[in-house]
Amino acid sequence: MSLINPNDTIERQNEKLQQIAQSLMRRVEQKSEQSGFAYQQFERAALLETEVRERTDDLEHALDLLQESNTRLEIANKETETAQSNLTEAIETINEGFALFDVDDGLVLSNSRFCRDLSDVSEQLITGLSFEDYVALISGSRFLALPEDQTPKDWITHRLNHHGDEHVVFNVRLKWDRWLQVSEHRTSQGGTVILQTDVTNIIRRARQERAKMRDQQAEMLQATLDHLNQGVCIFDSAQTLVGWNTRMDGLFTSTPQDSAAGISFDTLLQRLSDELTFDTHMDATRLRKWAYSPTKRDPIMFEVLRDESEVFSVFAQEMPDKGFVISFSDVTAERASARTLFEMNELLEQRVEDRTRELGLALAEAERANASKSRFVAAASHDLLQPLSAAKLFISSLPEQPDPTSAKDVMDKAETALSSVEHFIASLLDISKLDAGKAVFEIQPLKLSQIFVPLHNELMPLAKQKGIDLRIVETGLMVESDPGYLRRIVQNLLTNAIRYTDHGRVLVGVRRTGNSARIEVWDTGRGIAHSDQQTIFREFERLSPNTADTGLGLGLSIVEQACKGLDHQLSLWSEPKLGSCFSLNVPIFQNNGQMGHDQLPSTDDHDAKLPDRLLMLVEDNPQLAEATVAMIEGFGTTVIHASSAQEALEILQDIQLVPDALLIDYQLGVGQNGTELYQEITDRYGKVPTAIISAERTKTLRDTCKTLSLELAPKPIEKNRLKDLLGHLFAAEID
Repeated sequence: MSLINPNDTIERQNEKLQQIAQSLMRRVEQKSEQSGFAYQQFERAALLETEVRERTDDLEHALDLLQESNTRLEIANKETETAQSNLTEAIETINEGFALFDVDDGLVLSNSRFCRDLSDVSEQLITGLSFEDYVALISGSRFLALPEDQTPKDWITHRLNHHGDEHVVFNVRLKWDRWLQVSEHRTSQGGTVILQTDVTNIIRRARQERAKMRDQQAEMLQATLDHLNQGVCIFDSAQTLVGWNTRMDGLFTSTPQDSAAGISFDTLLQRLSDELTFDTHMDATRLRKWAYSPTKRDPIMFEVLRDESEVFSVFAQEMPDKGFVISFSDVTAERASARTLFEMNELLEQRVEDRTRELGLALAEAERANASKSRFVAAASHDLLQPLSAAKLFISSLPEQPDPTSAKDVMDKAETALSSVEHFIASLLDISKLDAGKAVFEIQPLKLSQIFVPLHNELMPLAKQKGIDLRIVETGLMVESDPGYLRRIVQNLLTNAIRYTDHGRVLVGVRRTGNSARIEVWDTGRGIAHSDQQTIFREFERLSPNTADTGLGLGLSIVEQACKGLDHQLSLWSEPKLGSCFSLNVPIFQNNGQMGHDQLPSTDDHDAKLPDRLLMLVEDNPQLAEATVAMIEGFGTTVIHASSAQEALEILQDIQLVPDALLIDYQLGVGQNGTELYQEITDRYGKVPTAIISAERTKTLRDTCKTLSLELAPKPIEKNRLKDLLGHLFAAEID
């Protein structure tokens, strides 16, 4: 135990040591013991004093060191307090929340902004709080807004899993749409620094920018969609309608409108199902199943039909966000084209088959025609040479006739023979044009009496010669047909009826059948077997080729082809040994007040003379001109003949007279044709009643004559027809 209190001052300690030394000296002097003992005690005391002094010096040095150390410690404490104050002030000046955890994850310090937005947690953040307790407090705060699919426990686990990372940055959503960005960093000693930054304004601005960008993108997307030809509907992952284009508005009556945003796919499908018909491999149920499928959807394509007339191609495809888009393309025109093309292909195939069949028939017909070529040439040669030979013999016998009466009889026979040649050539011409499809039909109103009366007068002598009663029932009907071909049809039917009737009668009559006049030619002749009723319409087919009264074999062929060209239905009834009936239907003319230019009044008395008028005949064929002049002069008319247009104009200029009528051939060789000559004469002398005669039977010539109001007579023209024509011209001149 120390005799001196170390806590005393040095002065006090020295004072105590001096008192102790004096006390020891007095005790030594007062004792009665031996001096040696005393001296020993003295020495001991001196030694003790020396030791005390040394100890005192050491103690003083130690005290000096302690005092210096205390001074330094005091300075260090002051510096520490200053540093801590500075650090506290520094972290308080930070605009972010700051917290420091030591290496043992204990909270060392934090500033007032740390967890300030979590007011129910901030007061519990005390020094020494563990990091796990800190995370648990945050997860339980009522101000923390966790995602719907995340629980506080899940959040704690996720947060602690990233605690060991060197650097961690993430955003935490708070209530009232506030956000904190939390960054966590490791210190060099293994501690943790956490910074909390309020990024609410940044996120809101970013959200606004994204919304603005989405709006711009949406406008661009909408403009792009509206530019498409297809109708487009867009659905999100919840099968809710989120967009469509204007084309969609025009496709269906149940189109989505602005108020339809947000309707479900099922609702829209139900609306459209009322006006759509699905194709065979897709229906509404399967489409709905595809739309609501939880797994990946494969693209689908199908077609729907609306109002049984419009066809739409539908394409549906999944989008990356599990939504889907459906497009409607109007393919009505394409399908109609495809259908038309298919029908055309079928029609072409049918036509090919028909054409092949027709070609087969044509080949057979060509073979038949080739096989009958020799027979045709022989028949034509015989039919031409026979009347020519007869006419030649009649004319050669004229010098031997004893009197004029006999000579006239021979001349009549020669004329009859030559008329047969003319008739044969005309028949060949008609049948060739009908076969070639070049016949020109001029449909016009005409009275049936103008056909029946002349034929009755012409054929009555032939019927009387055979002892047949020829009777034609009078009619006042007007029909629409080609006068020349209709006359040839009835004439051929009547001629055949008389030729193949040995006794009995031939009757011609007309029946009304609706808007048609049914012309019927009945006979009590030999009749035609059913097996021959198609054969008789072929060229040069005659049922009795060896009979003397058979014709050329062309009449019924002309009848059939002319009826076909005129669209007059031809019918035949016949029974062997009972007779036959040929009939044809001709449309009835509805306006009885209208007449055609070519309908000439028939002269019943062909022996009567024409009035003595001046007629100019323009004909370039000398023989035909001479015969025509002789015939016309026989009618009692004066004729001036010109062989060309130029000669006709010169004659008119020389005689200074305008003829009462003109009869002009159309083909006049070099120079003007007949219609051009008529126009030249009209320009010089005014209108003159004129008729054009021509072997040309073209529609162009007919139209030209109609335009110029000219009569048109076909060559060769028979005597009675010529007389009727001239009578009509002179009557027009008188009017």
